[in-house]
Amino acid sequence: MNHGSGWHTPVSAGHPAALLLSSMAVRERCRVVTARVEAGLSPFFTWHPEQLLPCAEYVAQTIRLNYPDLDVPYHSRWRHFEAGGRDRWSVLAGTHGLDGDRLERARVAVDLVIPSVLLDAGAGAEWRYRDVAGGMELGRSEGLGVASLALFAGGALSADPASPLRCDAAALQRLSPEVLAAAFQVGPANPLVGLEGRSALLQRLGAVMEATPAVFGTPARAGTLVDYLLAHAIDGRIAASFVLGTLLRALGPVWPGRVVLQGVPLGDCWAHPALEDGLLPFHKLTQWLTYSLLEPLETAGLTITGLDELTGLPEYRNGGLLLDFRLIRPREERFWRHAWTVDAPPVVEWRALTVTGLDRLAVAVRELLGLAPEAFPLARVLEGGTWSAGRRIAAQRRSGGTPPVKLISDGTVF
Repeated sequence: MNHGSGWHTPVSAGHPAALLLSSMAVRERCRVVTARVEAGLSPFFTWHPEQLLPCAEYVAQTIRLNYPDLDVPYHSRWRHFEAGGRDRWSVLAGTHGLDGDRLERARVAVDLVIPSVLLDAGAGAEWRYRDVAGGMELGRSEGLGVASLALFAGGALSADPASPLRCDAAALQRLSPEVLAAAFQVGPANPLVGLEGRSALLQRLGAVMEATPAVFGTPARAGTLVDYLLAHAIDGRIAASFVLGTLLRALGPVWPGRVVLQGVPLGDCWAHPALEDGLLPFHKLTQWLTYSLLEPLETAGLTITGLDELTGLPEYRNGGLLLDFRLIRPREERFWRHAWTVDAPPVVEWRALTVTGLDRLAVAVRELLGLAPEAFPLARVLEGGTWSAGRRIAAQRRSGGTPPVKLISDGTVF
């Protein structure tokens, strides 16, 4: 095991990394960590099952507030493009004549959403984006989403000036922090956490796309992923686990400084002593991207199966919800005061507890709402939902709605 680039190593079924590059590994390994905490063996946290129902009731109440008819969309980046009730994507697609070509509309949607998701790590409490056309000021994920849409619409990710709505490897590799800063309205009075990290991530995305022609074509374009998945669908159906697996293998080398196992980058995977091999995967941003690809792939005519094989997302809104409701409690007061890096053992364990907690909350929330898993998959529970409830309780508990945990972000995890 080492840290390196791992750019071209294939992942065969027998490769030791193959099992780790799956949502099944995330769920199973997080359960192992949770069982250790429940048994009282963790030096970091205790688990309090009596708090599950109050937390689920709060989530169910949040869902009813947000969606009184319980018609909840998928948890995805597309919700942020609609901030303030403006459907910016539909306007952009209509302006560029995409309404009559479902397949190209799907490709362009993927061109937009892949870099946008990669830019979605926490912005920090101070940063704001002024949406002049909408006459509103947006922060956090909504601001990042609308800013990334403006970056894309302006042609900054296209290598062809005649076709601005593209995300090409060549253009990504040329993208400078200065261009990103200008598009995101960053300045001394409007600082954005992890600007350099975000810029480097998009440059690496371009390099990885160029090195993966089987998925992204030649010349490499993000939207060609649609054609790859269409070619691997059976009777127009494709499993969410296949989409995730494709992304984990194709985009693994994008993530900087992560664990590499026998030449294969493991992405969002960290050390934890509860596992025999010490490896605990989360794949948060890649699962968030998979959720965000559902709508473009449906536009292309695909039916996505096995949605609940994906896990909940272990980030600071979902994880903060569990902390704020004291479903999980740190053993030491220092946890609240210290500024943690993403690889710190308490943060890794907190994220594992979040994955398991979201599964348990989903069951309780569905019971409270009287809905079956088929009608209300985890992708809807998250959107309606735990993420919104995490933000809501944070706003009620702390000025500015800050997370309960102090995190040092490099712009690639939280």
